[in-house]
Amino acid sequence: MISQLIFLCLFIAALLLFTRSAKRIYRNIKLGRDSQRTDQPMERLRTMFLVAFGQKKMFKKPLPAILHLFVYLGFVIINIEMLEIVIDGAFGTHRIFSFMGGFYNFLIASFEWLALGVWVSCAIFFIRRNVLHIYRFQGKELLKWPKTDANLILITEILLMSAFLFMNAADGKLQQLGAAGFHIAGSFPVSQHLAGLLPDQVSSLVFIERFCWWFHIIGVLLFLNYLPLSKHLHILLAFPNTYFSNLNPKGKFKNLPSVTAEVKAMLDPSLPPPSGEVSRFGVKDVQDLTWKNLLDAYTCTECGRCTASCPANITGKLLSPRKIMMDTRDRMETIGKIIDKEGKFEDDGKSLLDTHISREEIWACTSCNACVEQCPVNINPLEIIIGLRQYAVMEESKAPNSVNAMFSNLENNGAPWKYAQADRANWTNG
Repeated sequence: MISQLIFLCLFIAALLLFTRSAKRIYRNIKLGRDSQRTDQPMERLRTMFLVAFGQKKMFKKPLPAILHLFVYLGFVIINIEMLEIVIDGAFGTHRIFSFMGGFYNFLIASFEWLALGVWVSCAIFFIRRNVLHIYRFQGKELLKWPKTDANLILITEILLMSAFLFMNAADGKLQQLGAAGFHIAGSFPVSQHLAGLLPDQVSSLVFIERFCWWFHIIGVLLFLNYLPLSKHLHILLAFPNTYFSNLNPKGKFKNLPSVTAEVKAMLDPSLPPPSGEVSRFGVKDVQDLTWKNLLDAYTCTECGRCTASCPANITGKLLSPRKIMMDTRDRMETIGKIIDKEGKFEDDGKSLLDTHISREEIWACTSCNACVEQCPVNINPLEIIIGLRQYAVMEESKAPNSVNAMFSNLENNGAPWKYAQADRANWTNG
């Protein structure tokens, strides 16, 4: 009875803590401006099922995609057994769903093979990240905590799968020995090979089975509450993020409505002047971004496919689309902490532009959309970069000399080049 009470207290506490973290993240995302992303619901569902559930964009790199698929399926399907673990923990039963007979044996066997797949995949990912020195895992933005975060998750997955398999190995051996409370249930095609590593004494086996059971359930509950602090929050947010994807062609840029209204009023005096006052053109801080941009930032898993495909980054420039998303998330978290402390946001003299993201970074972007195309969960760093550029030009009149020269040519010649309109066709002479 004491064991059951401890389990229920831990389970309820974990859910309450996770709910609190989820509310904080939702509050931070709502710092962004409104953006209408509810049109074409069927197309959005299709996108979500193909990209998030179906892992469609992952398969541009087949080997990591297959390994990730094992981890993804393992995470989703093995956690179905969490329902049985929760019921057993709450009521003190042993394998409550074993009444399903042969189907139950099939399920447990499937869980074991998936657990092995997750274990192997995570071990390979760990080697790829720490031994093989793959380019997209070597960015400066991944030093210190981001690298530790990734390794912590991989090690945790390996430990959880190990505990699951050893728990089944001890359970299966106790069933064969006819131990009290351990009736015959389940099929153990993987963990049976670990049974030889375990002792034959019933008391020792019970201790190992219970230890692994508690280790697994506490590990899962801790993992649940670690997600909001980690890049692995994409496990949950990938689904809404892909549902609310931008369905327009990637090359289509949306004009600022406030600017469009002013230009129309200038060109047509019969139109009424724009109503309302525009607080700011472009993006200086995260409050100027849309909620979808902020959801993107929380969804980013720092895989680096965007940065590895970025022509600016490949040629040695400072820009890293992954860093843009990480910086946006960091700034959002900072503002959230100020709100938690003060009750509202008090200007701290910092901003997304300059404090987190430099001018050199935003002007290195070629706006080619390679980062958007490569992202496995449809994150759009380019929207943030363009917004920061708009603020620099339209609010501060600050741009690189080459851009200012282009603006001057547009104003004087009606084209980006320095030639007068009357001379444009001179190249055809002769």
